[in-house]
Parts: sequence; C-alpha cells; structure tokens
Amino acid sequence: MEEITWNDFEKVELRVGTIIEAFEYPEARKPAYKVKVDFGELGIKMSSAQITKHYTLEALIGRQIIGVVNFPKKQIGKFMSEFLVTGFADENGDIVLSTVERKVPNGSKLI
Repeated sequence: MEEITWNDFEKVELRVGTIIEAFEYPEARKPAYKVKVDFGELGIKMSSAQITKHYTLEALIGRQIIGVVNFPKKQIGKFMSEFLVTGFADENGDIVLSTVERKVPNGSKLI
C-alpha cells in the first residue's frame, strides 16, 4: 500500500449527498443504476454505480451516500458521470454503499 500525505488526503472532496432519483441503466456493460444525488450547496449531480445486487431503485431514494465530487467528469458509455459513488466490495465482490451513521447536511465534507 502506498502512503499518502495529509495534504494528498485533503485534496479529496468526500461529501455526503442524498439520492433523490435512481434509474435503470440497461446500456451499462455490468449491471448498474444511474443515481441523481443532492449535494447541498454543491448542487445535484449524476453518477452510475454497480449496486444492483444489494439495492432496489426504491430503496435508494432518500439514502445518504458518500461521493468523491472533485474528480473530472467521466464518460461511461453514453452517460457522463459527475462524481464517484463510494462503497466496499462484499465477500462476493458486490458493492455495499458507504454511508453515514446519522443524517447530516447534504454537502458535508468528510473530515
């Protein structure tokens, strides 16, 4: 594992947002959803996430997640992702979202 400096870590904008809409993404190479997330003062951003094994579209609405919001936009097929949804792979390699323990204001930065 490569060590980073505190300054390196401070550059990563890990922010909390609330999923306000979730959509099927049938064009994705691997099963995925598109999510629209409210990051408070940072605005509403879209991304895709391979989270179909553990989450239904309905269960995602209102869930707070943690995203990296300062990566450049990334073209994923015909879709432009505006942030990175964070999560962990379970024992089968399926993604479990990283979330917060309690509700916090959208846009809050991980410190």
